[in-house]
Amino acid sequence: MATVILDYDSGNLHSALKSFQRMAAETGAGPVSVTSDPETVARADRIVLPGVGAFADCRAGLAARGGLFEAMEDAVIRRGRPFLGICVGMQMMATLGREYTVTQGFDWIGGEVVEITPSDPALKVPHMGWNDLVIDRPHALLEGISTGDHAYFVHSYHMRPADPAHLIAHVDHGGPITAAIGRDNLFGTQFHPEKSQKTGLRLIANFLGWMP
Repeated sequence: MATVILDYDSGNLHSALKSFQRMAAETGAGPVSVTSDPETVARADRIVLPGVGAFADCRAGLAARGGLFEAMEDAVIRRGRPFLGICVGMQMMATLGREYTVTQGFDWIGGEVVEITPSDPALKVPHMGWNDLVIDRPHALLEGISTGDHAYFVHSYHMRPADPAHLIAHVDHGGPITAAIGRDNLFGTQFHPEKSQKTGLRLIANFLGWMP
């Protein structure tokens, strides 16, 4: 079962690759590689889309890799391959991103990516560092992860899903901040599992064995 992490010049690929390879070795999940080749993506059994930076820049960077988005969408949406979006890779599943300008997302999970506006002005944005997860609904990728477990965040915007049923987990930062979303074979985390130690490694292992 081959897992690919997409390379489109946006994402912490080295640490992500090491974390996924570590858990693949522990679980016998098969090879994990980084690729920007559409044919490799088309053959993959699982797809991971990282993302760091501004929504519009990530969307443009992905579009600039000829055929990469199309191969990913065909594998994920038409053929049902398990998909994990990380940080902006999760946000791009939304309908729209509102970071600096309005940018069309994939529209895989309805909703908008909006600026974090804490009710307490003492709370800083970007929302950076460790925070306690609140699990809103059970999910296979959160097996073994509980409310109160820590995850690592670095972001100024978050996704607001149109359907509350797609909100899997949140954290509090002067109000609720989306931490994980999902439906069907799609899952996304605003936090970085590759930087979230025990919690993140458990989620990665769960993804590598996920059969939605």
